[in-house]
Amino acid sequence: MLLYQIAITLIPGIGDINGKKLISYCGGVEAVFRESKANLLRIPGIGDTLVRSIMEKEVLMRAEEELKFIEKHGIRTLFFLESGYPERLKHCIDGPVMLYAKGGGDLNSSRVISIVGTRKVTEYGREVCRKLAEGLSPLNAMVVSGLAYGVDTCAHRAALENGLPTVGVLAHGLDRIYPSTNRSLAERMLEKGGLVTEFISRTIPDRENFPKRNRVIAGLSDAVVVVESAGKGGALITADIANSYDRDVFAVPGRWSDPFSEGCNFLVRTNRAALIQSAGDVITLMGWDDARRPSSGQTILPLDLSEDEKALIEVFKMHPEASLDFLKLNAGLTSMKAAVALLNLEFSGLVKCLPGNRYLFLH
Repeated sequence: MLLYQIAITLIPGIGDINGKKLISYCGGVEAVFRESKANLLRIPGIGDTLVRSIMEKEVLMRAEEELKFIEKHGIRTLFFLESGYPERLKHCIDGPVMLYAKGGGDLNSSRVISIVGTRKVTEYGREVCRKLAEGLSPLNAMVVSGLAYGVDTCAHRAALENGLPTVGVLAHGLDRIYPSTNRSLAERMLEKGGLVTEFISRTIPDRENFPKRNRVIAGLSDAVVVVESAGKGGALITADIANSYDRDVFAVPGRWSDPFSEGCNFLVRTNRAALIQSAGDVITLMGWDDARRPSSGQTILPLDLSEDEKALIEVFKMHPEASLDFLKLNAGLTSMKAAVALLNLEFSGLVKCLPGNRYLFLH
């Protein structure tokens, strides 16, 4: 099965959206490669060129090579239909069909923050990264970034210095580290966090891979913090993607004259990001403060709960904080039924609504 999971990502021109569509229409990933040409052509959006690519033997041959690489280097594979795949990313329409990971970091950690910014970080930006990590350390929040020069590197280092798990999302395969100067940092990250990519081995860090990498950074997190950014750049792309995913976006303000605060000030001025001046602001705006954490005491639940509310409570017992999509899927409810039941639970004081369509069970 893994062979076909890898292979479907290698079909030229397939993309993540069409890949998921093919799997859905055919009833499974292996079935895509066994389906007749005539049936494939009946799938909306799938034309002759794509069907010919599916039929090419080279795709499966390259997948076999990658399978050997994965087995040799102990790489984890995360397929979008399997458990272990990041729940936050699963609900992004263009989330990767497959991820490759090294390290033991939990990509479904209860609190995940992405910290991004310019590659030409200033001392001010370095200090902001240190203060953010220090302030988030009591919550054991996971820090995600792109392992690039500048803010990314500072964010990963600050996380490690404060005992936080940190994950680097790569724009290339796991057979290399770019930039190479971050190799020792990447090795340290494997101990408490790790590396993640959607690219197979022998994929070089081409320019077009970085915007794709940025959507994974945004999709893995509850919120994105832009520390420093010029008027244009990858950090602003990540912020835009995060907004499209209904993630919270925060920006650290700077002086008018600072070129690497221009992007942050723009995000705040155009209501694309909330202004923050400390890690405490992030914690408060995300509802992660002490007042929103589950109480340690045992509370007797009301006797008049509906069947839908009881189903949600059972999910909450295993996952005290979860997204609306995760709750409705695991409780077997429609969007409407889940929304009504959650509202009733909120009125009863059993649940709190958090930013980003997430809910916290209070008992």
